Amino acid sequence: MDPWLLITILLGFAMAWAIGANDAANSMSTAVGAKAITPKQAVVIAGVLEFTGAYFFGKSVTETIRKGILDPSRITDPNVLIYGSIAALLAATIWLIIATKFGLPVSTTHSIIGGIAGYGIVYAGTSIVNWGKMTQVVLSWILSPIVGAIMAYLVFKALTRSIFMSKNPVKNARVWSPFWIGLAFVVIGTMFYIKVLHGKDLKAGVLFYGIPAGFLVFLITYALIRLRFPINDPYIGVESIFRRVQVITSGYVALAHGANDVANAIGPVAAVYAVASMGMAGMKVPVPRWILALGGLGIAVGVATYGYRVMETVGKKITELTNTRGFTIDFSAATVVLFASWLGMPISTTHTVVGAVVGVGLARGIKAINTSILKDIVISWFVTVPVAGLISAVIFKVLMLVG
Repeated sequence: MDPWLLITILLGFAMAWAIGANDAANSMSTAVGAKAITPKQAVVIAGVLEFTGAYFFGKSVTETIRKGILDPSRITDPNVLIYGSIAALLAATIWLIIATKFGLPVSTTHSIIGGIAGYGIVYAGTSIVNWGKMTQVVLSWILSPIVGAIMAYLVFKALTRSIFMSKNPVKNARVWSPFWIGLAFVVIGTMFYIKVLHGKDLKAGVLFYGIPAGFLVFLITYALIRLRFPINDPYIGVESIFRRVQVITSGYVALAHGANDVANAIGPVAAVYAVASMGMAGMKVPVPRWILALGGLGIAVGVATYGYRVMETVGKKITELTNTRGFTIDFSAATVVLFASWLGMPISTTHTVVGAVVGVGLARGIKAINTSILKDIVISWFVTVPVAGLISAVIFKVLMLVG
């Protein structure tokens, strides 16, 4: 086996591990923070579903120059692509490990984009970078958390008014809980079609996946609540209903995350594999299953061994979560990401989830938010691309000198 390919495979696994360690917070933090599941249960559920998403639904075609950040026509030397992929992977991994060490949720996609831009600039100057695309990335830093926060704030206010603040909370809980849960599954069903099955037609996703899933879940929830509403106290009753639902919504987020973000780790691996075996002609080839499995395994191990740090920050340190608040965050984040995908807007799931957590906190007043931890998170977002780019540039320069 080509030694550079072996190094890239090892680095791809390390990157996947770092993704699992940092992005585990996207799917499981709210369920852990609201005590719907224990951290150990979160690790098992996330590990299994992240691997399943990556292996069975991971993208089947390599994207050598991820997200169109670099002009591919400017790279004609296979060694540049190999060294660049290694530099970008290593840089993104180093930054993710640093961020995870301090419990900071950052975007893995932005990390790898920064790494790619870094080696590209060292190789061919700033003109190789698609600055229009980079501007979109920067905009997503700002848009994702703001839209996530607004959505979660509105949903939580509506959910609270329709149940807790009504004249007859127990009666309204029986009616409105199935509605909100059904609505969430309309979004989840549609998202499954687009994000996991990689479908393109939003209308088909809503009609054939979203609405049937939502209606079925509505009927099941309505029947179960009629049969055995847990207690006459609507507050305890509603929270216990949403506790069960939260495990499902969190599980869905883990599955979708594995399907999508595994590309951040295995995209460069697959590119080096293609170039090593077929030269520059292999720029777009099917990804071998073993590479997808490697990425899935790395993510699962990352969740299990180091995921607890970021999970604790998002689930416990920003604001206090209950099951209805956790459900609101999952529902709002999934809805925002769905609409962004439909509009073709680059949006960060990590930033959207954090924004949604803040939105739920703001619904109870600014004092419910831990502003010092929030400040640290925002700073980490803004330094992600330049820091990853700088590390990648240095590594690439060294590899070109010794290679």
